[in-house]
Parts: sequence; structure tokens; C-alpha cells
Amino acid sequence: MSIKRELKRKALHLTGLTIPVFYVLFGKTYTLTFIGLSFAVFVALEPFRVIEEWRDSIKRRLGIYAPPEVMERIERLEVHINDITREHERNRVAAHIYFAAASFIVVYFFPENVAIGAIALATLGDAFAAIIGKTFGRHRFSNGKSVEGSLAYFFTGMVILTPLVGPLPALIGSLAGTIAEFYNLPPDDNFSNQLAVALAVYFFHP
Repeated sequence: MSIKRELKRKALHLTGLTIPVFYVLFGKTYTLTFIGLSFAVFVALEPFRVIEEWRDSIKRRLGIYAPPEVMERIERLEVHINDITREHERNRVAAHIYFAAASFIVVYFFPENVAIGAIALATLGDAFAAIIGKTFGRHRFSNGKSVEGSLAYFFTGMVILTPLVGPLPALIGSLAGTIAEFYNLPPDDNFSNQLAVALAVYFFHP
């Protein structure tokens, strides 16, 4: 994926920061409701993203009633979505569903500072790792990841987590997240990343 497409993809992923912000402003219960509703919408729409026949059928029906400019915007949106979708996501569950599921688990089971740190790091760390890795990555591993990208994730973790949980838990959480991001741990790194950080921080938090 080109750096331009990667930037577009990460810009969309940064909407994940709405969850920590929502948590700070409205508390745990409303945040769980927000994530749960988002997850339900994502799951309901997912078949139409994956199954092209369904998507085309809806567009045909919508085209009967909707003005041409609306259909043009829908087509443009579809192009943008396809442009930022990774090859392995075209016929399987997309990243935002895994992200929402993990966020719900993290917010429900972990303390507020741990949950906020884990979600913020999974969002920003992933973005910086991809952008720095693609732009400045010179020392690459066999899986395509780079030393520079992994270091970007790690230092992002230290900056985010240290004020929330202290230096040692931040160090352990950043390492755990870096490893999860590097190995793309199953079922998807957008799921495993948050949980790895939250578990590591929680067990080392005083």
C-alpha cells in the first residue's frame, strides 16, 4: 500500500481516539453503550462491504429514488473505502470490527487509565508505526515490518502510557504492544494489540 493510501487509512483509524475521549467525558457506562452501538452498526453493514452482489443490488434500488448527485457521492465513498482496504480484508472481517470488539472488552474489564492507554496506544502506535515504517524504514524484517516502525510504536507507547500508569507498566505495555503489532497476532492486530497492552499494563500496575 502506498504512503498516500496508508495515510488515508490511518486517518480513518484515528477515529478510534473518540473512544478514550468519550470515556473521559462521559464515563464507562456511556462509553460501553457507544462502542456497542458502533459495533452493531459495523456488523450490520459488513456483509454489504464484502458481498458485491448485495451492494450492487442496493445501489440499483437506491438509484431509482435518489438524485444523481447522491449516487455520485456513494460511488466516490465506495472508491475511497476500496482504496484503503487491505487485500486480506476484502473477503473477511474488517479491522474496525476487531477494533470495536477489543475496545469493548478493554473498557469493560480494565480500569479506566489502563483502558484509555491501551486504546490510545493501539490507535496512535499503529498509525505512527505504519507511517514511519513506510517513510523512513530502512532496516526491514522478513514480514515487511521495520526497526524504525517498531521503535515508533514503542516510543509512542511510552509517551502515552507513562503519565497514565507510571514508567514500569508503560515500558512493559509498550513492549507488549510492539510485539503484538510486529507479529500481527491473531485473530487480527487491531484486536490483539489492545488486549496485549491492557493485560501487560494491568499485571505490572501497582
